[in-house]
Amino acid sequence: MGLAIARVLGALWASPNTLVGVAAGLLGMAFGARARWSRRELALVFHHWPWGPGGAITFGNSILHTGDSLETACATYEHRAGRCRHPPIRLGDHERAHVYQYMVLGPLFLPAYLLCGGVSVRNPFERAADRYALTGKGWWPGGG
Repeated sequence: MGLAIARVLGALWASPNTLVGVAAGLLGMAFGARARWSRRELALVFHHWPWGPGGAITFGNSILHTGDSLETACATYEHRAGRCRHPPIRLGDHERAHVYQYMVLGPLFLPAYLLCGGVSVRNPFERAADRYALTGKGWWPGGG
């Protein structure tokens, strides 16, 4: 019961960001994107989102994804930067960590994320999302 209430409150707190993602997703639907609720990711996922370099981006409880499925394997930021060798991670697990981060920080997430370096291996939010995708633990920056 407590977890369900926390998730509802987190989703409400993240809703301004979710609305940004939903608006972008709806625009993408005019160009072939498809929307699907993912209970596992706690997000409305827009697959085949037509813009961007590939992969996914999360806004609150919405995910814009350029591919078919969040089951896609991808490299961690540290692996891609040549800092270490990690096994491939599931893209959906990485994005779910960002959903959780948004549910904690709400409208403060994007400014905090950008102040921490944006899309970069140096960003503790990205390293935490990779750690969570690797281990199932530690989606919060600095967590273990």
